[in-house]
Amino acid sequence: MRRYGKDADEDDIRNRPSRRGSRPRTRIRPTHEDAAEGMVLTIDRGRFTCLIDEGTKREREISAMKARELGRKGVVVGDRVALVGDMSGEAGSLARIVRVEERDSVLRRTADDDDPYERIVVANADQLAIVCALADPEPRPRLIDRCLVAAYDAGMEPLLVLTKADLATAEPLLETYAPLGVRSVVTSRESLASEGAEAVREFLRGLSTVFIGHSGVGKTTLVNALVPDRQRQTGHVNAVTGRGRHTTTSALALRLPAAKGQESGWVIDTPGFRSFGLSHIEPSRVIHAFPDLEPGTADCPRACSHDEPDCALDAWVAAGHADPARLYSLRRLLSTREAREGD
Repeated sequence: MRRYGKDADEDDIRNRPSRRGSRPRTRIRPTHEDAAEGMVLTIDRGRFTCLIDEGTKREREISAMKARELGRKGVVVGDRVALVGDMSGEAGSLARIVRVEERDSVLRRTADDDDPYERIVVANADQLAIVCALADPEPRPRLIDRCLVAAYDAGMEPLLVLTKADLATAEPLLETYAPLGVRSVVTSRESLASEGAEAVREFLRGLSTVFIGHSGVGKTTLVNALVPDRQRQTGHVNAVTGRGRHTTTSALALRLPAAKGQESGWVIDTPGFRSFGLSHIEPSRVIHAFPDLEPGTADCPRACSHDEPDCALDAWVAAGHADPARLYSLRRLLSTREAREGD
């Protein structure tokens, strides 16, 4: 049976529309030159809370999702991103993250030393505040060492924050880290209610600081004292196990309050952890955090671990070029690459 007449042409033929649409595919993607700049403050179930128009009267928080064109590219707290779409900030509005700008720094960790998958904790932070309780739970120097290695590898300035000074003295722990030249500040619950919080703020002004520490050390309590208008839930330490309970479930960037004439800053609170794997860090990069020892490695054997009999650093230090305590500290940090936190 003939469907068309004897003299039918292409105009008589009906084309069945494609289910996928008739728009031709193209590799050309929009450049989004008019996209707004923003900063990722927190992430919750695939939704990103971003701050746009920072520092202006129109500053506001908006909700956004990651554009499909980004593929598997991850977006983390602290990222500077480009956004398009509905950026009114009203309830129900949703923008799209179409580009992630180049990162100045990236703090990474793995769950364990044998875990090949590295996780980005936060991006574009200037400083890493390692929060450690002096008691309840007991200090874990090996974990502090691991955090220091991660900070040096990321190019971030470390800051040791010791909490619960009302329960134990801080001197033994401070003496342990004195040769590393790590800045430190000591707090207690009572001091945070008065001048203690301001003493910590002085180390944070003008910087983006990420706070990390295992559960129960008082990290969220400290953040609540630093940013009193944004209270986060706190927990307690289990009396049987000596471990804290996870109360912070997602990273959150909070603006540090500042009086007139003072610099502000950003505080990034992160969930507590019980391990800090370093499988993603090459031990050869740790030496860069010791500029006084680095010149002494010029005569080291190829692929020297800096903790072996032929290491040239022993002669360098013996000749008086550096403090022996610094070499000991370097080797202690390098050993964290092969040992676990509880060793």
